[in-house]
Amino acid sequence: MANGQWYPREWPDRIRALSEGTLTPVPARRAATVLLLKDTPHGPAVHLLRRRASMAFAGGAYAYPGGGVDSRDDDHQVRWAGPTRAWWAERLGVDESGAQAIVCAAVRETYEEAGVLLAGPTAASVAGDTTGEDWEADRAALVARELSFAEFLDRRGLVLRSDLLAAWTRWITPEFESRRYDTWFFVAVLPTGQRTRNASTEADRTVWIRPTEAAAGYDRGELLMMPPTIATLRQLSSYATAAEALAAAPARDMTPVLARARLVDGGIVLAWPGHDEFTKHIPTAPTAPTGGGPA
Repeated sequence: MANGQWYPREWPDRIRALSEGTLTPVPARRAATVLLLKDTPHGPAVHLLRRRASMAFAGGAYAYPGGGVDSRDDDHQVRWAGPTRAWWAERLGVDESGAQAIVCAAVRETYEEAGVLLAGPTAASVAGDTTGEDWEADRAALVARELSFAEFLDRRGLVLRSDLLAAWTRWITPEFESRRYDTWFFVAVLPTGQRTRNASTEADRTVWIRPTEAAAGYDRGELLMMPPTIATLRQLSSYATAAEALAAAPARDMTPVLARARLVDGGIVLAWPGHDEFTKHIPTAPTAPTGGGPA
C-alpha cells in the first residue's frame, strides 16, 4: 500500500449501495477523543494506542484514547472547573447538557484507556496516583458502564477540569459506514505528576511519538490510521510545544468533516472536504476482494 490509510474492502460496495438508494445510513453516535500531548527535547509528542486486530471497527489502526458518549452524563450536574457549560455548548455546537456529556466522555475515555485523569479534588488541582486497587475497581466499573462518569466524580468528590481540554476538530463517520460516530477531538497536555499506561482492553500497544514521526510512518505504510488521525497529526506537526497547540485550539474551525461520495465520469469519487489526500476513485462495477489488507 502507498500509505497507511485505513480503507475497508467493503467500502466500494457500500458506497454503490448508498448512491443507488439501497443503503440507509445508520445514525451517528456521539463520541469524543483526546490528543494527549507532552513535551520532549525534540518537540511535543502525542499518545497513540494501536487497536487490536480483532476489533470490529478499525482493527490494527493507531488512534487516540476515545469512545462513545454516555447519555447518563447529559443531565447529572457535575462539579465543573473552567469555561462554563454554555461556553462549551457554543464551541461544540450542541446544547449545554450535550456539551457536558461530550466533555465528560473525553475525560472518562482518557482515564479508561490511558490512566490519565483530568479531574481533581479542587478546581486548581488534579488527582495524583490513580493506580491503587480502589481506583482500578472504579475504572473497571466505568469501562463496564456499571458506573457513569458523573457518578464516579461524585463518589470521589472530584472536580472535572474542563480548562485542561481544548476542542480541536470534529469528524463524522461517512454515511456508508456500518458503525458511525460524530466525534469531537480535543487536545490536552499530560498533567504534571501523572503518567500514561495501557489500561485499555481494546489496545495491544501504546506509544508516545512526535506527530512528524507518526505521519512519516503512515506515509511509509508502516502505521495504519483512519483519516481523522493522520489529519490531526499533520495539523499538530507545526507546533513547537504542547502549550502552543493547546493555545491554538480555540481559533480552530469546528465545522464537521464528513466524507462524501459522488458519481463522476462513470466512477465514484470519495472525498473528505478540505483533505484532498484522502480522495479515492472507485470503479462503479463491483470487483472481487483482493486480500485482507487496507487499500
